[in-house]
Amino acid sequence: MATAPSPLRTTVGNLCLGSAPDSWGIWFPEDEHQVPYTRFLDELKQAGYEWFELGPYGYLPTDPQRLKEELDARGLKVSGGTAFGALHRPEAWDDMLAHVRQVATLTQAAGAHHLVLIPPMYRDEKTGAFTESPVLTAEQWAGFGKAADRLGKLLLDEYDVRLVVHPHADSHIQTQPEIERLLNESDGRYTNLCLDTGHVAYGGGDNVDLIRRFGERVGYVHIKQMDPEILAQVAAEDLGFGEAVKRGVCVSPPAGVPNPADVIAELAELDAELFVIVEQDLYPCAPEVPLPIAVSTREHLAGCGLTGTRRPTLDR
Repeated sequence: MATAPSPLRTTVGNLCLGSAPDSWGIWFPEDEHQVPYTRFLDELKQAGYEWFELGPYGYLPTDPQRLKEELDARGLKVSGGTAFGALHRPEAWDDMLAHVRQVATLTQAAGAHHLVLIPPMYRDEKTGAFTESPVLTAEQWAGFGKAADRLGKLLLDEYDVRLVVHPHADSHIQTQPEIERLLNESDGRYTNLCLDTGHVAYGGGDNVDLIRRFGERVGYVHIKQMDPEILAQVAAEDLGFGEAVKRGVCVSPPAGVPNPADVIAELAELDAELFVIVEQDLYPCAPEVPLPIAVSTREHLAGCGLTGTRRPTLDR
């Protein structure tokens, strides 16, 4: 006797909303254009968020007890940590691992189980100057997936933390073919994807297509939108990502691409529970800019059904 098909989801109860320091213009551990971390945490709570990602290591307190006190005082919880790492440079492995271990230690102490690894940019964030070739060699590609799996296994075994690799503008994991190559050449037990909807769009990719074809590898989500007009300027003028951000390439919903409602609808169909973290690149910005944007973004995403606050289970 055939079983009845499972009903389609009508809610997005498998998705847990959060935010990140990036949405307050935080790109660096210390920078004169950034607000103090106490203001970020206060405004995060004021904006109605409960979960958040740690952001650049050193911006928030790195002493676990001090961080816990700051978060407990505001009723905030950590979804994951953020690290930068060059998987295509074997000679830099030891330095990268030392940094990742710092982040993983703090992430674990904060009770979180995801580490978002961002590939280094091949253009300087502030000047746009090229710092290395934008194209990996065949030899560099050959070791990329293996290096990711090596790191992911270490994080899982030693910290109970899941590695999710984050596509990024002006990095070697930017376009959809590059994202797909990483996933095809790595092991889903150890390496999965932090789907950053804005950076996928920046690289010309299709978020909905990625979710449909690689949904089992989506382990974490950053949700943001990009302005198509400024994306056209990036292509026409060969702009670096830092300049694009200054021109306002990252926009608040419902403006920009992709449409967050379409992304949320696809994610809601996945047989997984996921953090969906708001990230709107705002560096540099005036101190009064982020809070109203954070509130309006949360309200718009709530209108798309994304209101969850329950911690996702750890199946990936």
